[in-house]
Amino acid sequence: MTATVTEHDEKYHGLTAEQIEKLGEELDAIRQRVIADLGETDAAYLRKVVTTQRKLEIAGRALFYLPVVGWVPAVACLSVSKILDNMEIGHNVMHGQYDFLGDPAFNSRMFDWDTVCPGEQWKYSHNYIHHTFTNIVGKDRDVGYGILRMDPEQKWHPYYLGNPLYAFLLMTFFEWGVALHDLEVENIVSGKRKLADNKPLYPGLMRKIRKQALKDYVLFPALTGPLFPLTFAGNAVANLVRNVWAFNIIFCGHFPAGVASFSEEETENETRGHWYLRQMLGSANIKGSKLMHVMSGNLSHQIEHHLFPDLPARRYPEIAGEVQEICERYGLPYNTGRLSQQLFSVFRKIVRYSFPGGTAKVSPVRGPGSVTEDSLAA
Repeated sequence: MTATVTEHDEKYHGLTAEQIEKLGEELDAIRQRVIADLGETDAAYLRKVVTTQRKLEIAGRALFYLPVVGWVPAVACLSVSKILDNMEIGHNVMHGQYDFLGDPAFNSRMFDWDTVCPGEQWKYSHNYIHHTFTNIVGKDRDVGYGILRMDPEQKWHPYYLGNPLYAFLLMTFFEWGVALHDLEVENIVSGKRKLADNKPLYPGLMRKIRKQALKDYVLFPALTGPLFPLTFAGNAVANLVRNVWAFNIIFCGHFPAGVASFSEEETENETRGHWYLRQMLGSANIKGSKLMHVMSGNLSHQIEHHLFPDLPARRYPEIAGEVQEICERYGLPYNTGRLSQQLFSVFRKIVRYSFPGGTAKVSPVRGPGSVTEDSLAA
């Protein structure tokens, strides 16, 4: 029986329903093979990263006791520690990637990370909302984070003339942007949400903010006595470094040229295969060294992460070649590039969409949502 190419299929790069389901079966097979192979090597890897992160934090805290000469290495150690905690440990553990271990220390329901965003709130906005509705404009609130215009389907308003400034501020205070994400301030302003709807979120948010502020800006600086100002500044700089790094890695995985966005209408009644296809078209990878991949929490393999968010991220590099081969075989793009390349295209998009226009241009093969002005110019 020959599958009929429907309008819905055309929007998914011309693949027939039969091809899309076959694509889903191939990706399911990769997932099942990796799950069957999970074991002690994955546990040993995670524990090694955690041990390294803790040693770096201890070294950083200790070096603050050495006035002047110890400050730069202290900040460097603490910055790397915070990046590892945020990216390779916290993000991945809270995705449930290591729940199979049965270790309460690495259970997604119990783990929390070293940022001001409460883990429980992040898991709802990220694991559920973002990973379910990836790049569906109007449903995935990570498209612009409620602050930026990152897609031509977002209606332009003079407010967006500040896009570059808002992006810089979000990058600088990224952990705070993530923490406040669930409050949906943009929806309160537009009248879609009431302030009272946020009331259940306040206690957890305030507890986490107090905990982080006391730790980084009161307790540890106070422990260094007369070096309080230097330690305070060092902790602030380490948090800044982590914020800038996390922002750049995440934006390069979601918003560079060529990444597709989708409408609510075209994603209605998605099959498993259609969901996989949307993840592949709506993500981008970053080329780099093994160290860069670890420091990014392997979110440099954002395509693989969106396909398999609950598989240990350390497995993404080993399956990336298979995913790329599948993309090539089905005539699909596999968006990857150097960090500098992806970063340049992201910031070009931030500037471009601060102005009116940017209407999506339709490709006769790939359909609406697949090619926009910025991707054609890339």
